[in-house]
Amino acid sequence: MDFQNLCTFETFQQVWTHYGYEADLEEVIEQEFTRIKGITYLDHAGTTLYPESLVRDYSLDITRNVYGNPHSYNPSSRLTHDTMERVRYRVLQHFNAPSEEYSVIFTSGCTAALKLVAESFPWRLQTEGEAGSHFCYLTDCHTSVVGIRGLTSSQGVVVLPVSPQEVENRAKDVAQGEDVICQTLHLFCYPAQSNFSGRKYPLSHVKGIQARRLYPACDHRGRWLVLLDAASHVSCSPLNLQDCPADFIPISFYKMFGFPTGLGALLVRNDAAGILKKTYFGGGTAAAYLSGEDYYVHSANISDRFEDGTVSFLDIIALNHSFDALYKITGGMHNIQQHTFGLARYTYMLLSSLCHGNGRPVARIYTDGQFESPGTQGAILNFNLMDSHGQIIGYSQVDRMASLYNIHVRTGCFCNTGACQSFLGITNQQMKRNLQAGHVCGDSIDLVDGQPTGSVRVSFGYMSTFEDCQKFLNFVAECFVEKPVTVDQVRLQKLKTTTAASEGSNEDPPIKLTNGEICKVDEKEPTAASLKGFGHRDSNSHGEAYTLTNIYIYPIKSCAAYEVHDWPVGPLGLLYDRGWMVVNGNGVCLSQKRETRLCLIRPQVHLPSNKLLLQASGMDTISVPLENNAQKHPSYRVCQSKVCGDRVETVDCGDEAASWLSDFLGQPCRLIRQSPYFTRDIKKRPSGAASSASLSLVNEAQYLMISRASVELIQKEMSSRQDYSEGNQLLDTQNVISRFRANLVITGVEPFEEDNWSHLIIGNTQFVVAGQCGRCQMVGVDQETGTKTKEPLMSLSAYRSGKVTFGVYLTHQLPKGSPAASVLTVGSLLKPESKGS
Repeated sequence: MDFQNLCTFETFQQVWTHYGYEADLEEVIEQEFTRIKGITYLDHAGTTLYPESLVRDYSLDITRNVYGNPHSYNPSSRLTHDTMERVRYRVLQHFNAPSEEYSVIFTSGCTAALKLVAESFPWRLQTEGEAGSHFCYLTDCHTSVVGIRGLTSSQGVVVLPVSPQEVENRAKDVAQGEDVICQTLHLFCYPAQSNFSGRKYPLSHVKGIQARRLYPACDHRGRWLVLLDAASHVSCSPLNLQDCPADFIPISFYKMFGFPTGLGALLVRNDAAGILKKTYFGGGTAAAYLSGEDYYVHSANISDRFEDGTVSFLDIIALNHSFDALYKITGGMHNIQQHTFGLARYTYMLLSSLCHGNGRPVARIYTDGQFESPGTQGAILNFNLMDSHGQIIGYSQVDRMASLYNIHVRTGCFCNTGACQSFLGITNQQMKRNLQAGHVCGDSIDLVDGQPTGSVRVSFGYMSTFEDCQKFLNFVAECFVEKPVTVDQVRLQKLKTTTAASEGSNEDPPIKLTNGEICKVDEKEPTAASLKGFGHRDSNSHGEAYTLTNIYIYPIKSCAAYEVHDWPVGPLGLLYDRGWMVVNGNGVCLSQKRETRLCLIRPQVHLPSNKLLLQASGMDTISVPLENNAQKHPSYRVCQSKVCGDRVETVDCGDEAASWLSDFLGQPCRLIRQSPYFTRDIKKRPSGAASSASLSLVNEAQYLMISRASVELIQKEMSSRQDYSEGNQLLDTQNVISRFRANLVITGVEPFEEDNWSHLIIGNTQFVVAGQCGRCQMVGVDQETGTKTKEPLMSLSAYRSGKVTFGVYLTHQLPKGSPAASVLTVGSLLKPESKGS
């Protein structure tokens, strides 16, 4: 059976029988989630989506009722207090936690709940007569859990990371029981579900640690309390606190409901709450205190004691509607678990069986099992894709291509360094070297020395559908599989026959699977086509000289190019390149990713009159001065914005330009320019670059250069693609060049030869190559019409086997003491220097 025949609902039903809810899922999507039409949303572990009825009902509630401050006693305040108490009860009921045993402390989120425990836990230092406290955590914990050690380490508390294997491998046969002699308190933290891989850890660990049978509690005397990080688990799975009576359970409600955000809770056992030693006290937490004397008595109510100040009571009231909507649509968490696990299991089976034409697997999946049961695995699938040579395709490349298909995934390490290191085989030394190489958490540096720094995660929610799986799998097959697409039938059949019990054991799966084997198919000799994009090129040397054929500046970021024949080089790059940008009514930078019609605005720099001209079809031409005239124009106010995460200081260009842009784009906009007094340094200075290299409002470097040979090769790739269609007309060379929005276009080189250069000279100006330019869906915008297509990104990805880099960044090296030391001229010759030469 071929891949397309496997991507059917009939195949899904063969591997999992639970799909949807009592209400028809398609009707639910049509009524409750109309805004996701055309979007394949697969980041529910980041946040799930809220149904529209939730917001409507909540809005109706707060417009019909007057909710006052719950710390007052007037009728509106009592209504708030009573409604909040009702919500607390619903939270406890949801987790089967009697109010006699548990209390709900509202926080701003899971992280704030963890911080509350860390700051209030009675840590004890070791003395000659008493043992000291231990703070222990599973290495597969979220950053916010590991971060507790920042507080404990400073207090001299013993910090002990524990691997998942050690918990049971080093356990005792018999529980040690309560230590009546040593009363030192210790804290053990672990996730109910890994936010990295979706692995569910045994909830029985709670009692095992409390009874001092499991490691590390069995090796250290005292009383052990357990913090169960449930944030990832409760998004798609039920949690019964009668079965696993953890002492502290932090959660975030947006992961469960999508709305409200900025609200979480700490569920705390009432007997454990008594040992917490809170020092700061805010409004509403005191039974009595004196301002002139160190006298304070905390509130007897546990929730009141730990909720400093007025809580976000309207968000808490919204939870009423969140619970209503969740249960109305799905019937409960057990149904959600069955539905989402089935989608994850099906996706895992097909992705792990998918192979390139030469038989090599497409994906390396990071899992501790084979998705046998919802009791051991959540609705999360973590992986990296590989090319037909077995090399990892960086997660940033996958993310860019997914965005082109409107598929929303998550990439990186997911705030879980421990799991990331374990699955990807990254040592502590490598992590430190990666940092020295410029990689930090949350950036797009996906490979260092060919090794991955993170991965791709897809996750499902209760409104996810089979079509979401289908679109994702087809996307992988279309963009990252060397044709013909093949399937490892032996592996697939084995996975199909594996019993997938609806109620599974929480025991740890015995095998760690990374799916890196070669599938057994007929061996074929590698062809030239199979080697493309991996350094294979004709060895014949070219006879054409390296020449600069075009120079473009983009005065306004994301607007049309202005072509010039010769142009001054300024301290930030080509003079006036990306000196201005358009921002929306909230001051956020607009780009063609959000507003494609920006390309229809054609700015021109007129040096003799010192003006920037703004032109567009159907609009009168207006101008703004090239130089800063903020003192002459009161409406030219200084403001701040962001470019690629960098804070930039800018100057507003006045009401006339704002009105012109707003009329043309059909939304409130303003034109701003970089302040001449503000310096923005290049993020990653290449070796040999000037130490003072500064940037305009560009994304990453002063210049972007592409070659015509590379453009023509991608054109050839587009024409050879059988499914290619751009109005049945191949894009011409100039159209493709304009989409890549380069400053400099050169000729005389082999395709992608520029990727291997380290330095070059154009005319009399020296440049350092600062790296390759990673492309996104913005190159799909036709710069003449503003229409959006999938080309040329599709063909670029196909040719380079998922690698979507095109062109190189340059930084100039100008002589000291000259703000505009040279001029670039079309026709100038290039002198490149290759890496390592």
